[in-house]
Order: sequence, then structure tokens, then C-alpha cells
Amino acid sequence: MEIYCDNAATTPLDPEVIETILPFLIQNFGNPSSTHWAGRRVKEVVNQARKSVAKLLNASPDEIFFTSGATEAINLAISGAIAAYDIDHVITSRIEHKAVLQTILQQEKKGGIKTSFVKLDERGNADLHDLENLLRANPRTLICLMHGNNEIGNLTYVRAVSSLARDFDAIFFTDTTQTIGKQQLDLGETHIDLLAGSAHKFHGPKGAGFIYINKKHTIPAQIFGGGQEHGQRGGTEHVSGIAGLAKALEVACRDMAVNHEKVSALKQYLIRKLAICGVDGIGYNGESSSPERSLANILSVSFPCPATGSLVKSLDQLGIAVSGGSACSSQGSSHVISALPHQPDKEHVRFSFSKFNTFDEVDHIVQAIAGIYRANPVQKTNQSRFHFELTH
Repeated sequence: MEIYCDNAATTPLDPEVIETILPFLIQNFGNPSSTHWAGRRVKEVVNQARKSVAKLLNASPDEIFFTSGATEAINLAISGAIAAYDIDHVITSRIEHKAVLQTILQQEKKGGIKTSFVKLDERGNADLHDLENLLRANPRTLICLMHGNNEIGNLTYVRAVSSLARDFDAIFFTDTTQTIGKQQLDLGETHIDLLAGSAHKFHGPKGAGFIYINKKHTIPAQIFGGGQEHGQRGGTEHVSGIAGLAKALEVACRDMAVNHEKVSALKQYLIRKLAICGVDGIGYNGESSSPERSLANILSVSFPCPATGSLVKSLDQLGIAVSGGSACSSQGSSHVISALPHQPDKEHVRFSFSKFNTFDEVDHIVQAIAGIYRANPVQKTNQSRFHFELTH
């Protein structure tokens, strides 16, 4: 039995998305830059996709630009904003995605900017008072704080951050890779200047993403070519990916409430099952176990290291796909976990659900975990408490 529980890494395509994409892989293959009928046909698809994404986010179509994914959008947002507005100060956190941290690092190496890391509490939440102090002390600032953390699931109060950005005339960029299609976000009511998203995180195709650039801003292109995307991003448009992205976001927003309820129930069910699985020393990272302060689909769990050396690898051998960095393995702990108070002898495992997961799969996962520890006991672990309650 194979179980996929790594949906924060990527998600399977929604059947409705597959149906939308197929025509552009078969007969509607034109280049949107071509002026003949084949080009005009797919150009209209790109235009409609832009309008659809904009409407779902309460933005204007001329504020949406398609990219190859969130990483490109992040690079464009950060590098473009620094270049356009002579930014000399960036505020971020130590638990941002590496695409954000590495882009900022590259800008630092070029010279001209300094980076401040906002203080985090012991659960990984940004200290808004510290953010305010940093803004007060530094004009011409770019704030880079993600909406939802991809490892521990923490949610940032983007309304509060955007309000501070407005008060201090700073530019606010937020990475919404993990939240678009999962959390309500109204760009008409929130002071967000730049935003990045990626289709494959909400059951769309890989290789398709977008950047939102508030219409009051103009940032220079980072990829040059034939002037596509209104000159913001050169290169022939990935029509099937763009069409799939728009459809995936439409479906995700349409079913958001139902999906949120389901994945929330799956996460809380896993927490309950782990509490009675017979493995001592289980804990949760960041706000991961909080229904209010974290993404509904992500649960980051710290486990005692099994004698096998890696719980993630042991689960993989049983057909269960999860992710995590660990002091138990050669990979080492992630930079996110390392930025928080943690026990260095624990293995940190991320379970991330989608609407396609089931309660039976959770039962199977917990049984597998208990079996691994039963066969490979951890010192001081009470091995007499293996019990299962498989009903829900």
C-alpha cells in the first residue's frame, strides 16, 4: 500500500485540471505570440486565465504575471523591488523558504543592502513589536515574510504586517506558496505589494506560477526576451500550465471550506492517534498542532530517533511518503527547526495532507510508526503501551 502524505512538497493533479490541460497538449498548441488563428486561440486562454486568477484574489488582471513557479516569482519580487526602489534594508525571518533567504543573500553579496531578521518567539511566530522597531529605524525597507510556513505550518498575520508596512511606507512581499487556495486572501482589502504562488501546491501542474505586483508599483524584469507578460517576463507562455493553474485555483477556492474541514479533521485525527500509539516523547514543532495558528494541512512532529536511524526512510520503505530533516539522519535538521528551540536528538517529520487523503491512511501510518518503534525501540521508551483505536 502506497500513501502520499507530502502535499506541502507537491500535490497530485485534480481531475478537473487534467481535463482542462489536455486540449493544450494535443490540438491547441499555438504560440500566444503568433498573430494567426492558432496563436490568437491560445492567447485568449492566457488572457482569460489572468482574469480568473485576478478575480479569485480580488486583484486586477494587469497585476497578475505568470511565471515558471513560485521560486521565479520570489526572485523577481525581491530583486526587482530592490532595484526599482533603491532598497537598502530587508526585513525577513530565519524560517523563510530558502528561495527567499538565498535571493536576499545574493543581493547582500552585490552590496548596498543590509538584512534584519525579525525576532521569533519559541513557536516561530514573528514579533510584531520588533518588526515595528526595525521599520522605525530603517527607511526604504522591503519586508519579506511568508503567509504560511512550509515546514511547521505557522500562519503570519499578513493584515497586521501589511498595516505596519503601510504605516512606515515599506514594501511588503509575502510568499503565499503554501496558502493560496487554502486560506482566504483578499488583495483588495490587504496592503500587500508583491505576492508569489505556485500551481503545483494546489493540485495544478508543475512549472506554472504567478507573481502579483500591485499596480502602484513597477519593478524591472529579470528575464528578458520577446516582451511577453507585458514586458515583465520574457519567454513563450506555458499555455497548458497557465490554463491548469487558473483551473486549479478556481477549484481550490470553490471547495476551500470543504477541503479545509477535511484536512483539519485528518490532522487532528493524526494527533489523537499518535497520543495513544505507544511511542513516548512525541512533540510538535512551532504552531503545527494549533487549529487556529497553523495551516490546516501541515503537521510537524518531533519523534525520538529510532534504532533504524531515520523514521522518514523507514516509512518510505513501507510505501509511506512524508518528509523531514533530522539529527538522526545524514541530512541534518532543517534551517526552520534549527531556528527554533528544539531537542537535537529528535527526528522532525512533516505530514502534509490534501483532500485526497483518508482516515484509513492515517490509521495505516500510525500503525506503521508503532511497528517501527516496536521493532527498533528507543532507550527509555515505554514499550508496553502499544494500543490502537482504529475507529473514527
